[in-house]
Amino acid sequence: MTSATSTPCNTVAPTPVSLDEGLSGATRVYFIVGDPIAQVRSPKGVTAALREAGRDALVVPAHVAPDDLAAFFAGVTPMRNVDGVIITVPHKFSAAGFCTSLSEEAAFLGAANTLRRTPDGGWHGGMFDGTGFVAALADEGCDLRGKRALLVGAGGAGSAIAQALVNAGVASLDVRDNDAARVGALVDRLAGLGRGAVRVAASDVAAESFDVVVNASPMGMHPEDPLPVDVSRLPASTFVGDVVTKPPLTPFIEAARARGCKTVTGTQMFARVCDRMVAFLLESEA
Repeated sequence: MTSATSTPCNTVAPTPVSLDEGLSGATRVYFIVGDPIAQVRSPKGVTAALREAGRDALVVPAHVAPDDLAAFFAGVTPMRNVDGVIITVPHKFSAAGFCTSLSEEAAFLGAANTLRRTPDGGWHGGMFDGTGFVAALADEGCDLRGKRALLVGAGGAGSAIAQALVNAGVASLDVRDNDAARVGALVDRLAGLGRGAVRVAASDVAAESFDVVVNASPMGMHPEDPLPVDVSRLPASTFVGDVVTKPPLTPFIEAARARGCKTVTGTQMFARVCDRMVAFLLESEA
């Protein structure tokens, strides 16, 4: 596998270059697809990371509604200069259905956040939100082994984070989501791994009873959003994480820091996710 650049994907390269510098008909194209898409910060960072690794590439944002996702893939799959597709909200589960093969994590979850072109013209899907988030926690000194974790959100990113937390050795994981069927199915699959207690979180669960609290829901993207959990009694020993990248410091993270908690922001998470996405996109298949 080709190594990804060591330059974090959410920072610019040491020598700034225009994103259209050297752009030609030979440039390889990657799309990032979501609904909405204006909030994503990754096209510049991923483009810079791919170029640092020696790829003549450009990442292009595409605003695609769920009902139009099939039409999008029908259009880009025949484009032989399109080498990959990055997937964001709300398409991560649906995107797996357009893959001809999936990584182990993506297959387990039935979701993908990065697709690369296969030699036969199909798509191979991977999922890196979970491993990237756990890596960001480790960067801040969080050893997950034996910890009690609470996760809010069982969507694409939340499901991946849940799997990664269990694989990292948490003693217990409680998951909360408004979609009862979705969270129930996720809990059942994770409990079947036999790697710790996994359950649906009670509606009145107290956040202060956990060592790690993670928001993997969209709450925090808008100023009027409520906090995902009540942080008023969180001890300073609690690790708090948030997947929201805009704003960079969400009200949830600010409230946790006011309690003295160590935190991981969505930007920190995405830097580690991006490292993995770029390595995956650069990996060639025989």
